[in-house]
Amino acid sequence: MSQPLNALVARVTERIAERSRDSRSAYLARLEAATATPRRQKLGCANLAHAFAACPAGDKEGLRGASKPAIGIVTAFNDMLSAHQPYEAYPAAIKEVVRQAGGVAQVAGGVPAMCDGVTQGYEGMELSLFSRDVIALATGVALSHATFDGALCLGICDKIVPGLMIGALSFGHLPTIFVPAGPMPSGLSNADKAKARQLYAQGKVGREELLEAESQSYHSPGTCTFYGTANTNQMLMEIMGLHLPGASFVNPNTPLRTALTDAAARRVVAMTQPGGGTPIGRIVDERAVVNGIIGLLATGGSTNHTLHIPAIAAAAGIHLTWEDFSDLSAAVPLLARVYPNGSADVNRFHAAGGMPFVIGQLLDAGLLHADVATVWGEGGLEPYRAMPELDGDGALSWRPSPTDQSGDPSVVATVATPFAAEGGLRVLAGNLGRGVIKVSAVKPEHRIVEAPARVFDSQEGVQAAFRAGELDRDVIVVVRYQGPAANGMPELHKLTPPLGVLQDKGFKVALVTDGRMSGASGKVPAAIHVTPEVKNGGPLGKLRDGDLVRLDAEAGTLDALVDAAEWDSRGAPPPASVDSSHGCGRELFGLFRNAVSGAESGASVFSLLGR
Repeated sequence: MSQPLNALVARVTERIAERSRDSRSAYLARLEAATATPRRQKLGCANLAHAFAACPAGDKEGLRGASKPAIGIVTAFNDMLSAHQPYEAYPAAIKEVVRQAGGVAQVAGGVPAMCDGVTQGYEGMELSLFSRDVIALATGVALSHATFDGALCLGICDKIVPGLMIGALSFGHLPTIFVPAGPMPSGLSNADKAKARQLYAQGKVGREELLEAESQSYHSPGTCTFYGTANTNQMLMEIMGLHLPGASFVNPNTPLRTALTDAAARRVVAMTQPGGGTPIGRIVDERAVVNGIIGLLATGGSTNHTLHIPAIAAAAGIHLTWEDFSDLSAAVPLLARVYPNGSADVNRFHAAGGMPFVIGQLLDAGLLHADVATVWGEGGLEPYRAMPELDGDGALSWRPSPTDQSGDPSVVATVATPFAAEGGLRVLAGNLGRGVIKVSAVKPEHRIVEAPARVFDSQEGVQAAFRAGELDRDVIVVVRYQGPAANGMPELHKLTPPLGVLQDKGFKVALVTDGRMSGASGKVPAAIHVTPEVKNGGPLGKLRDGDLVRLDAEAGTLDALVDAAEWDSRGAPPPASVDSSHGCGRELFGLFRNAVSGAESGASVFSLLGR
């Protein structure tokens, strides 16, 4: 059973609650007002007729009255994203299950869902982070008809789940369940894929060989199998109690996946009944947010969530800082080794015990708030120790997770024998600003790098210098003008192979940037999200080629080792040498670039949401 809450976790939670007292109270007051506002049964006759005009006769009759709950489906389906392709069949299946459960379901709306894997390294990637806030807006539009008693959100990938969350929290009075579709079966190993990329970066294999390796890795419907942002989203939804227990990593198009989706549809109908469940705005409180951070740290999840979790929290009136992440990291052990933090993929993680085992370990160590509300209902987080399965009759059931050892100790560890005593993310601070670093995949001998800087304004510049052999030395690569106000904060994922090659040659190498790295970033130390960003006068803009820089992930420092008087005398950097204002739709997002907040508050145009 769960142990008393760890004292540090309790202190951080209390600090967040006190900091957020006024904004959270204001949010809950709005939630109460929305709860008291009548929905479809009080609509005008023309309004209501519009709402069910296209429904089948039985659904139309149900929506004419007041007794049958109406469930809104918000879907991120498109069939270019492998992770979202399975959602094509979900609405029809959900509608039938909801009918059987005594309700009526309608597709309330669709939200955009771009694939970072397609846009990485190209202009479209500069729309990626902003797509999160577009998705939040689209979710708001979908639910604004005010005819629904509950909602199901269908989304998985990088910006989609955080965007759906932000939008859904604006309708926090509604019971809401997030419905995953699961990871694709394992293909080419992530290690072999990474090797192929490095060989291509060195010119040792051609495009056809690289494309074949990539095609064997990304080969079927489902989420990519490494532990990047998409799969970290699934972890987050489960540990925050917004999935059904154990639902995150069951493969698409399997009987168990279908059973879990059907169960979610039935459960949201039950949640609409008096006393049947807790609305999402009350589930996502300070305790649930802290649980989400702890899950991120314990599993070595994506650095993108140092942006997404604060943005999600703000939508519920909760104010986070990076100190909250950093302080919790000191108390949370690393319990998972999933690529890029290890060789296993998420299928192997799930087979080893996955989220139910990790949650059980954290509960038993007193590292999670056990007494939170969840979409499951009674019992707080305790039911999330169990793994879903189908019994001999094909019925969905849950079996308790073991408590002493996972199915594969090389992939999932116990709190007693963790892979590391502290979590996988750390905060850096110094005269270059504040940033974050993912250390769970970085070997201890690479966590402190002191080397001359080489400054670039684009990742294309870095790649050109690499190909020319100009980086074959100890070097800290600095890529500036990559923050949200400059160009939308694209991920610099294409820098991973060349920097990895340099490290493999024995050079001391690191990356420092006001931009992002992919959730798949790994062995090369990267100080990212450095804030204030250079576009807004951040000190990273003072760096010059040859300046000595020290990145110390152990001490949590990031400094230019430049004489103080010289440093203070330096003026603003020249304007960015790359124009990111037009092309590939970027001209549509000038308003976002002008309004976006800094990285620590979520890099969001909703930075004051909920306050």
